[in-house]
Amino acid sequence: MADIREKSGPQALLAGAALFVVFEVLTYYVLKLATAGLGMPDQMQPENTIVSNWVKAVVFLLLYLAVVVVAVLVLSNRLPRRYRGQVMGWFYVSLGLAFVLLWPLFN
Repeated sequence: MADIREKSGPQALLAGAALFVVFEVLTYYVLKLATAGLGMPDQMQPENTIVSNWVKAVVFLLLYLAVVVVAVLVLSNRLPRRYRGQVMGWFYVSLGLAFVLLWPLFN
C-alpha cells in the first residue's frame, strides 16, 4: 500500500499560528524578566559602549534558542503525524523572530 499522508487543514494552521503567537509572547516576557538584571538601562552616554548590553543580548538569544529547540523536540514527539509538518515551519519563523525581539527588549 502506498503511504498516504494526511495534511493538516486551514483550521489546524490557524490554531498553530495562534499557539505560536502565545508561545512567543510568553517566552519573550519570561526571558525579559530573566535577563532584567543584565545590561545598563541608560546606554545613551557620550562614552557609550555596547559591551554591557551585548551580554544581555547574547544571553537572551541563547536562552531563546534553547527554549525553542526544546519546544520543537517535545512537539515533534507529542503531536500526531499530520500536524508535525507545521513544527519546522514555525521553528524557522521563530529563528528569524529572535533577532526582531531584541528591539523591544532594549526599548
